[in-house]
Amino acid sequence: MQRSSRGADPGMMRAWPVLDTLPSRGWLWALALGLLSATGFRPLALWPVALIAIGAFALMAARSSGWRQAGWLGWLFGVAHFTLGNSWIATAFTYQAEMPAVLGWVAVPLLALYLAVYPALAAMAARALTRSGPSFAFALVFAAAWIGAEWLRSWVFTGYAWNPFAMIALGPFERPGLAAVAPFTGTYALSGIMIAIGAALALALAERRWRVAGLVAVLLTVGMYLPAGEARQGTLAVTIVQPDLTQDLLASPLNYESNYRRLAALSARRAGQDGPRIVLWPESGMADYLREGYPQRYYDQTTALASPLFARRRLGATVGEGSVLLTGAVDLDIGADETGYARALAARNAVTALSSRGDILGGYYKAHLVPYGEYLPMRGLLEPLGLSRLVAGTLDFLPGPGPRTLDLGPYGRAGVQICYEIVFSGEVTADGARPDYIFNPSNDGWFGAFGPPQHLAQARMRAIEEGLPVLRATTTGISAVIDPRGVVRRHLGKNVQDRIDALVPPARPPTLFARLGNWLALVWAVALLGAGLLSRRVAMRRSGG
Repeated sequence: MQRSSRGADPGMMRAWPVLDTLPSRGWLWALALGLLSATGFRPLALWPVALIAIGAFALMAARSSGWRQAGWLGWLFGVAHFTLGNSWIATAFTYQAEMPAVLGWVAVPLLALYLAVYPALAAMAARALTRSGPSFAFALVFAAAWIGAEWLRSWVFTGYAWNPFAMIALGPFERPGLAAVAPFTGTYALSGIMIAIGAALALALAERRWRVAGLVAVLLTVGMYLPAGEARQGTLAVTIVQPDLTQDLLASPLNYESNYRRLAALSARRAGQDGPRIVLWPESGMADYLREGYPQRYYDQTTALASPLFARRRLGATVGEGSVLLTGAVDLDIGADETGYARALAARNAVTALSSRGDILGGYYKAHLVPYGEYLPMRGLLEPLGLSRLVAGTLDFLPGPGPRTLDLGPYGRAGVQICYEIVFSGEVTADGARPDYIFNPSNDGWFGAFGPPQHLAQARMRAIEEGLPVLRATTTGISAVIDPRGVVRRHLGKNVQDRIDALVPPARPPTLFARLGNWLALVWAVALLGAGLLSRRVAMRRSGG
């Protein structure tokens, strides 16, 4: 395969020998750069490495012999990028006794084989549209194509939106970093902007424009560590409970009562906590069924005297007068099987709001379910082969209708996003019913070492995009109060049994992204594409092409 030298600079070849080794070692460079680009995600957060890596890959793709080779290199880049970025998934297999733990280390690269299609599409499209060597025009077109590819990844086959490249733009807990522009771009467009910057920086380094590269590096660093400014104070009190309940404690009925007692001990109103208060419990922590209408044998499996009414009243008394509890729960869909026997046909991953008297004030059903976690696709085919859901059990969950706002009166308007749902940009609030805050209960106990900090980072990005505070309650960490600027005001680290007492940060006015959603990201994609093609045409005219 012959490489194209159109648009190449001899100085660039000396500065970037990778570009001159595409025929023999391009596959290895693509894998290495894909791996390095994923180090920008939490908990490593090596954003300069990630930026240079994806910039260098953009030059490789531009230098390729054509769109087919660019797509091949993009696919290899994506395989390494997503294997490292999703390595936490392998840990989930250690919590399912019916499947061997080693299968996790096969599942992660297998998932990456599919996800790598999207970087491949971006590289192919950019190379086909520019048909020239490394240039600023290619950087812009590649950025536009990446935006479109990430947007597709967020919804094709129900979507897998974990770790868009924009996540490297988040600053440390007390600073939003370059993600501060997300209200005007959205996450997917910010990914494209970061890639354009990375490609432009790599191009400047390749052409030995040291002053330009130095100026870009300084501006990036200043942007990443710029102070967030003074925080606004809210008035609604919140208690976020993190019980540090590990997966083995959650799964065993022998622990249901002790689990409740641990949650209860962390939930009581403390001296000086006057006025309305919301108490937030995580996903999976509370085992009792809270709604009537199930066969009695299901209530007998719980510990609340086999009565949903008693369970609700006990929970209401636990948080006390003047408090509202929002807790993760499971609801059942009851029906008759083929023999007419009444049983649970499916389950719902729910959040239920309870008053201090035990009245149900509202509820929400999770809409974005985790494939192979909360339901088993193609169950009839896969279950006989010995493949089960990562979460133990044979009962699949059903999805809810989508975002919903619970109007809790003096306790505010609560938007709810359960666990994984918070990663879907533009899909976290109900149309026409903007909440005052987003409650994100989660069970991150099976997410390994990399999963919880990455999950928290994506919750921060939703706060910035929407201009809304996000309140996270998790079983084992990381629980947090995140203000609308993406600043983590309070948090509890992993494997800590404690609570957060704080005031809910006030929401900002609706951002541009909150009004337009991912249409805004697509507008950015069109703008970058147009700018790139225009830049290419101007360059061709100047060169007499």
